[in-house]
Amino acid sequence: MTFLWRRRKCGRGGKRDKAIKPINSKNELTIPTHFRCPISLDLMKDPVSLSTGITYDRESIEKWIDTGNVTCPVTKQILRNFDLIPNHALRKMIQEWCVDNKSYGVERIPTPRVPISPYEVSEICTRMLVATKNCEELVKKIKNSARESERNRRCIVSNGIGSGLADMFETFACFSADKHVGLLKEILSALTWSFPLGEEGVSRLKSTVSLRCMTWFMNGEDLFAKQNAIFVLKDMIYEDQSCLDGLAQIEGIEEALFHIVKVPICPKATQACLVIIHRMMLLQEKGSIITLRFVQMGIIPLILDILVEGNKGICEKALGVLDSICNLKEGKESACDNALTVPLIVKKILRVSNTATKFSISILWKLILGENENVVIEAVQLGVFRSYWWCYKLDVVKEQRRR
Repeated sequence: MTFLWRRRKCGRGGKRDKAIKPINSKNELTIPTHFRCPISLDLMKDPVSLSTGITYDRESIEKWIDTGNVTCPVTKQILRNFDLIPNHALRKMIQEWCVDNKSYGVERIPTPRVPISPYEVSEICTRMLVATKNCEELVKKIKNSARESERNRRCIVSNGIGSGLADMFETFACFSADKHVGLLKEILSALTWSFPLGEEGVSRLKSTVSLRCMTWFMNGEDLFAKQNAIFVLKDMIYEDQSCLDGLAQIEGIEEALFHIVKVPICPKATQACLVIIHRMMLLQEKGSIITLRFVQMGIIPLILDILVEGNKGICEKALGVLDSICNLKEGKESACDNALTVPLIVKKILRVSNTATKFSISILWKLILGENENVVIEAVQLGVFRSYWWCYKLDVVKEQRRR
């Protein structure tokens, strides 16, 4: 088997280096078999050995194990453990081979860093719980380790770093957010990839102190901190719906969310913001009050602008918000007053997603039930019943396939 590394051409006119002779007539370089990973068949960059004695590239064997396999890919033996032992001797041989064949375009593989271990993560978590100084450096160390590889990030998250970060965030938010701005920003940045946090971690972040601190960042000038606060809040809601009750009681949260939709930071932040707004509007006790506040602030024109320019993901979330708004009499009246509402809603039927289509039909139905004849006439002129017909046909086809 050959690896298609062809000799580099040097000089003008594509002249080859006469001092280097081709290995074969096709001018191709053959990789020694024992340098190849048995799974990917590529040159190994970080060779590691299993308990069976077979060596693989770390990335390939980790993917094999992560998918639920418990046997050695070559010997088919059940693994006694999942320890990956670095094969330093083989790695050095591969590096020497790369250097010897540099003229053929082969780049020397870098010496891989030792992956972080669960013991190290546990030690860091313990230090975070008792640390009062150099906390920012500790958080940066965690982030740097996570950036080194996906394997490090998974190891850090699975060993409960999120709970420690949440505890640290609440602790320093209690002292004074003004005095620990840099540290709190670093923690928020790390929290964005540390979910799930677990019950204890979420309980720390959904406290009044933590929610107030995140709202303070959302109302600030730092766009990166705003974005991270939004992402953390969205992931919290997905993990524990009960945090919405506490969030609805935080002063200034509606203004912060509205401003982020009005002055977008990035599409993902806007989408996350719409998710939070939609979930808050669905609250049983305060949902109507929150919805009315957003209507009074002028969110409907912003939603319609998103439907004009936004991608499919954002449009779906925007339609969900508009559907909740139309549950209120004031919301329906405000939506009907805007000339773009009905045309845009009809246009989105069957053009975004199944969920978006359901929201669109629900919105139109609520507007029609508002006894506004102009909505009915305009919807008919725009071909809404043709869209309804196609929705009906699709439902019939799906039902037939189920049977």
